[in-house]
Amino acid sequence: MNVDIITSVLVGLAILVGCLGIIVPVLPGSILIGIAVLVWAIIIGGPTAWIIFGIVAVFVVGGMSASLVLTGRKLKTLQVPNTSVLLAGVLAIVGFFVIPVLGLPIGFVGGLLLAEYARLKDLKTAWTSSWESIKAIGLGAGIEFGLALLAAITYGIGLLIHFVG
Repeated sequence: MNVDIITSVLVGLAILVGCLGIIVPVLPGSILIGIAVLVWAIIIGGPTAWIIFGIVAVFVVGGMSASLVLTGRKLKTLQVPNTSVLLAGVLAIVGFFVIPVLGLPIGFVGGLLLAEYARLKDLKTAWTSSWESIKAIGLGAGIEFGLALLAAITYGIGLLIHFVG
């Protein structure tokens, strides 16, 4: 097998894992996509590979930035501390292993609600804060995922240009 083909397949798999990692926080996300395409550009070489990497890098950085800014701004407005989100993330990971697949969102929502209840001492206020936080995090992740898909499509176009063109 050709090194270009092996590299392209492995990078494609890394991009798939990266896209899944945006949704499942146990896996690496956008950063994996950027690094994988960088490795591809280094191995493949040539101007086309570097242009593809540049476009992918813009999508990856844009997705990560949008996710952080939108989510961070909303959480700051809601005055939700990072510790609440961190606890939710830890319980999401625990939930993922206790109840495969469904445990991830259950653990996250439950962890965030518990942390907010401990902070606010009122269940209704804690639920409102948690729900708004979940919507903000979901919006950020959705935008990051959309841009990661555009990065994956760009990589696919790069493959077509490299192998067919």
